Amino acid sequence: MPLDPRIADFLAMLPAGGDGASLDDARRATVQDLSALQGPLQAVARVETFIVAASDGHPLRVRAYWPERAAHAAEPQPAIVFAHGGGWCLCSLELYDNPCRALANASQCVVLSVDYRLAPEHRFPVPLEDFYSGVVWAFSQAERLGIDPARIAVGGDSAGGNLAAAACLLARDRDGPAIAHQLLLYPALDDRLEMDSHAAYADGYYLTRDIMAFCWDTYLVETGDGRPAYAAPMRAATLERLPPATILACEYDPLRDEGEAYARRLRAAGVPAHDERLGGMIHGCIHMLGLSPAAEALFTRSGMLIRAALSA
Repeated sequence: MPLDPRIADFLAMLPAGGDGASLDDARRATVQDLSALQGPLQAVARVETFIVAASDGHPLRVRAYWPERAAHAAEPQPAIVFAHGGGWCLCSLELYDNPCRALANASQCVVLSVDYRLAPEHRFPVPLEDFYSGVVWAFSQAERLGIDPARIAVGGDSAGGNLAAAACLLARDRDGPAIAHQLLLYPALDDRLEMDSHAAYADGYYLTRDIMAFCWDTYLVETGDGRPAYAAPMRAATLERLPPATILACEYDPLRDEGEAYARRLRAAGVPAHDERLGGMIHGCIHMLGLSPAAEALFTRSGMLIRAALSA
């Protein structure tokens, strides 16, 4: 379908090309720009921030969001342990406050947002290990949090989708927690950037191929085929014995084909995987409820699908 008209107008107003800004400047600009697109703050029943020890002892924040039904339910509720996007080097717990509220309301799940450390100050595997520590903590504290350990999913968008997918690989290979589902929103899964969508939407659609390449280089120390499968899950030798997946890709996104190819690989490995393409959407639409009503599709579809997946 055509690019959403309001998003097309937004893209037309963006400056062409990069301006050589420093990473610190890019971080500040990202907060300012995305915050302006998110729309009004969504109400949830309860928000609480916990301090969790990472595998190396570093204190991590995990911010929990209870939607109305989950906050007042007598029985344990489903949950999503969430990793924010931002190319492993941008964004924050605070910037994702409103998207996590929206996801909690749409999914009727308790959302646990993990404040993992960022690259390049903390390259792979630190962000992944931080997120995995948050997942392990959620299972260990299920009773305290009022969540059902049999219905804990992982999720994330973009680089956060990468961390969620990689956490499932870690949990499988380490005999870790029994993750019930993986919700991957336009995930970054393959550092090679050689698929058709990488070329078709390389420029002009908010995320560019060059920016994505920069993010991969910021995240990883190794280059080329030395990059490990836990960093780029598409490189995993096998996807067998992973949790069922819901994968949403954006139509006008250089990463579109990665998510769809990953869903095909999961199904070929015997893992139930449902993938959908969000028509007219671009990368980062989790932040665009204030820009276009059409961005609501990300939440309505992911919310409905994850509710169905965790309903048992």
